[in-house]
Amino acid sequence: MSLDTLRFRQKYYNTMYFLFKYLCLKLLAYFRYSLFFRMCGISNNNPHVIESKNEDIIPKSVNYHFTRICNYKCGFCFHTAKTSFMLDLQNAKAGLKLLTMEGMEKINFSGGEPFLPKKGKHLGEMVKFCKKDLKLPSVTIVSNGSLITEEWFQDYGKYVDILAISCDSFQEETNQAIGRGQGNKSHITQLFKIKKWCNQYNVLFKINTVVNTYNYDENMIEKIKELNPVRWKVFQCLLIEGENAGPEALRDAERFYIRNEIFNNFLKVHKSVDCLVPESNSKMQNSYLILDEYMRFLDCRNGFKTPSKSILDIGVKNALKFSGFDEVMFKKRGGFYKWSKEANRLDW
Repeated sequence: MSLDTLRFRQKYYNTMYFLFKYLCLKLLAYFRYSLFFRMCGISNNNPHVIESKNEDIIPKSVNYHFTRICNYKCGFCFHTAKTSFMLDLQNAKAGLKLLTMEGMEKINFSGGEPFLPKKGKHLGEMVKFCKKDLKLPSVTIVSNGSLITEEWFQDYGKYVDILAISCDSFQEETNQAIGRGQGNKSHITQLFKIKKWCNQYNVLFKINTVVNTYNYDENMIEKIKELNPVRWKVFQCLLIEGENAGPEALRDAERFYIRNEIFNNFLKVHKSVDCLVPESNSKMQNSYLILDEYMRFLDCRNGFKTPSKSILDIGVKNALKFSGFDEVMFKKRGGFYKWSKEANRLDW
């Protein structure tokens, strides 16, 4: 065998040895990576998608933001009109039925503005389906209230347990500054009308307030007690990357954001209001099961919304693994309460 042949063979064996060693190190690195992310609950396919550690989540209470379109322009909105998509009624009902089969007891319809599509008829048919066909214990709505009419109550009020109206101030100029208004219409006058209709058509009345830089020093005790809601939910202004914060957001909520101590001071001033239910950012961010307009669960744990696949495509159980839902915080913030008309009537 010639010297050139021996040299060639030696070079070949050395190359193969180093190639084998490189592949072994790569495989070892992959398995370490895979094990690490599995321990952290992170998907190997996408390290930014985190699976819920609890694989047995029962979706007792679900918030369905079926539209992102709204007629108001609230500066701190954290679910903005990034798409105009809305599922048709047939597919929406199919998804609601799937959720009920997996244990849903309460559905909350939100937006956007839920009374905007088809002048509230789309919403009305969904609440009717949930109460009449699915027989859900609790059907609730969150709205800015501007498009609600007495006729809607006459048609659909009997299918609704709780109607929550967003009101951040009892001063019209403050509401206008925030963006909660439309033309010369009085948000506050409409609020009192809706309260009267709720009483008349046996719907529990609730108020949602977002504390921010424009209203943190307003004393609302007198008006809240006059309206006498079953719950007054008081939120701290929340920043969500891609929604109301960051370069890709449709809103810039930085100017509305308040520190924890300012929020806590607002709560201290209003502590005499028995129906007050406070929610700081730490309580709010991951303690809601949120479905978007495609019926995808939204995981907010990283400070932005990471969607699962639609429950219509992969089922509820699989989608829940990517919901980021914090059930412990849900219970801690009072997520379970007397959320139906019947429960409040019996006062259990």
